[in-house]
Amino acid sequence: MTYRKKLIEVALPIDAINRESAREKSIRHGHPSTLHLWWARRPLATCRAVLFAQLVDDPSSHPDKFPTEEAQKKERERLFKIIEEFVKWENINNERVLEAARKEILKSTGGNPPPVLDPFCGGGSIPLEAQRLGLKAYASDLNPVAVLITKALIEIPPKFADKPPVHPGGQTSRHWHGAKGLAEDVRYYGKWMRDEAEKRIGHLYPRVKLPKEYGGREATVIAWLWARTVKCPNPACGAQMPLVRSFWLSTKKGKKAWIEPIVDRTDKTVRFHVKNGEGIPPTPPKIGRGASFRCLICNQIADERSVRHEFQSKRSGLQLLAIVAEGPRRRLFLAPSDEHVTISKSARPKWKPEEEMNQKTSDLVSGRGYGFTHWYELFTSRQLVGLTTFSDLVVEARERIKEDAIKAGMLDDGRPLKDGGTGAAAYADAAAIYLGMVVSRISNTISSLAIWSQSREQSINVFSRQALPMTWDFPEVNPFAGAAGDFCETASSMAKSIEAAKVRTPSYVFQLDATSSLPKVDQPMVVTDPPYYDNISYADLSDYFYIWLRRSLGKILPDLFSTLLVPKAQELVATPYRFGGDKGKARHFFEKGLEHSFSLLRQIAYRDYPFTLYYAFKQAELDSSLDDGNGHGIISSTGWETMLEGLLRAGLAISGTWPMRTERPTGMKVAVNALASSILIVCSLRPSDAPMTTRRDFLNSLKKEMSPALNTLQQGNIAPVDLAQSAIGPGMAVFSRYSKVLEADGTPMKVRSALALINQELDEYLTEQEGDYDADTRWALAWFEQQGMEDGP
Repeated sequence: MTYRKKLIEVALPIDAINRESAREKSIRHGHPSTLHLWWARRPLATCRAVLFAQLVDDPSSHPDKFPTEEAQKKERERLFKIIEEFVKWENINNERVLEAARKEILKSTGGNPPPVLDPFCGGGSIPLEAQRLGLKAYASDLNPVAVLITKALIEIPPKFADKPPVHPGGQTSRHWHGAKGLAEDVRYYGKWMRDEAEKRIGHLYPRVKLPKEYGGREATVIAWLWARTVKCPNPACGAQMPLVRSFWLSTKKGKKAWIEPIVDRTDKTVRFHVKNGEGIPPTPPKIGRGASFRCLICNQIADERSVRHEFQSKRSGLQLLAIVAEGPRRRLFLAPSDEHVTISKSARPKWKPEEEMNQKTSDLVSGRGYGFTHWYELFTSRQLVGLTTFSDLVVEARERIKEDAIKAGMLDDGRPLKDGGTGAAAYADAAAIYLGMVVSRISNTISSLAIWSQSREQSINVFSRQALPMTWDFPEVNPFAGAAGDFCETASSMAKSIEAAKVRTPSYVFQLDATSSLPKVDQPMVVTDPPYYDNISYADLSDYFYIWLRRSLGKILPDLFSTLLVPKAQELVATPYRFGGDKGKARHFFEKGLEHSFSLLRQIAYRDYPFTLYYAFKQAELDSSLDDGNGHGIISSTGWETMLEGLLRAGLAISGTWPMRTERPTGMKVAVNALASSILIVCSLRPSDAPMTTRRDFLNSLKKEMSPALNTLQQGNIAPVDLAQSAIGPGMAVFSRYSKVLEADGTPMKVRSALALINQELDEYLTEQEGDYDADTRWALAWFEQQGMEDGP
């Protein structure tokens, strides 16, 4: 059978895809990302579009049907319209729109589409969207947290599709379509867990009496705001210094509130008083960006070294700054209460996660010299009591669900979910898995590394970025307040994600190391999002969730949670600390691992379909050495070249590169001409007998083929700033079709040299287009391509 070129290898409506992918970042309710946090999750719109374009033939593959360029262009535009419709968030479950896409896929695949394989599944976006398009998905990952998230997204819902909930009163005559019955049980038993926990530990979360001007009644506490303290380094003072980054409590218009310190220099103490209305709080004690603070009592500066020393010596403490309460129609800020401090100190956790944190990476607070060595140190005693109580209740809820399922008439085959069961025991396992994930999710809020947002008057999650940085003051939220961190609210939010699950196609998820093992699947189409050199420490970060998931779900999924912490040694990242600080060894490990995984994938991948993967890079990776001086830069970096070289050594040829913009254009990123945040690399399987060629012949082929390819890209409305990144595809398609391109001295050409020649060819193409303009106009056009209307040096 003759290979038919796919749409993704020729053209894409990239602007529409990127626009919807960026917009998706603001969607919360029902979005799979609300099931559980995962870092650098691929937007669903991008994944859906890529899968479609990877399966559907480009019109140029059918010269009998579309003999002219005009006919091909018209057919492409029709296919583009299908993509532009189904990438919209409001159409994510629109069966009419999705069915149109499925019909095109079946037409191009002869009614027999291949299964999809993603061996680095992470947050599960790729297999989820394969499932949405009616494709059977196989996914794997080394990281147990990633495996669990993906199982919860694509594997569990189809097992219990169209079943009613099992909780008392849940068996109505209503038709429970899809996973709605399972979602309803997660809501019901989530509320049961929340109510049961409040009976057991509610006394640790007291209500607070409001001032007379607010009615004098008792109110629910939303959060207690604490500051860490250390001893002042001034020997004549020695007071406990509150380490406060800001005295603002709320900066909302008409609702401003702040704290003012009341200093008693005789007793060497600081108390805090809350003020409301117009005004400006005093200057906070924090100095600059580091860990230097001013003592509010003696004005002595405690530098970073002395502050770190106090933490390392385990002499830090906590001081209550303010209480946030639910008032009439607004949140109220109240002064600290000695009674509330005493109750907080009375919390005595029966268990705590005593596993050690990794102290060799600055991505974790443990690696920043503040003396945090074990995971339990990231939580107050009351937070540990709360999270442990909820974890233990998952096991109790599972037994209750099983009993209720049997009473509701569900057969019990005695097999748990892990052994392929579909009866009452397996159903109880499934519901309990989601409840365990709720515990893990609320730990992202119930932590001393959370942050109080003065502009939003709420707690901000620990992972507001891909790291665990130090926090000096933090909110301790009430898990029974109906706000952020409330177990019942979180379970209800998760239920919305479960309801949106696609249940039409069974899919499978495995815990495997992609450098040595892949799921057993025959001739899959490969789509994946591999690790990016050393960008994100997935294993180190996900330990934060793993400690709670293991306690909640270790008995339900013993194989997945068999290790004390997430496996690190085999993780495919170029992290020097795992090799004694040797960057060369770290790079070698990453390169070889990536090459092994690509080689394994090449052996099983379906030859009739492209192989696609995402590569994310930082803006700093733009290499000026590959810029000809006219503003047409091209990306090059260790990570980027490693990725390309690994693909080529594994016997793959590169046929396309598409810039993916997944960030919303806000703040510093408002310039529409900022580089895309990742690149989609499209590959094909290079024949084992691919010929060699010379530099001269490579350049001749490049000149011949780049011009029409760039013309097609421009017809697809590629943004000018994205053209350099998109041009890598057709350029590398020429380079990678050969087993080697030999330089004049007989040595193989490096990827970096090929990228420079591709960039040179792009510049000649653009110069030719701009040939009628004078030099100043050409310079202005080049500036606009890179900078838009922004200022610059």
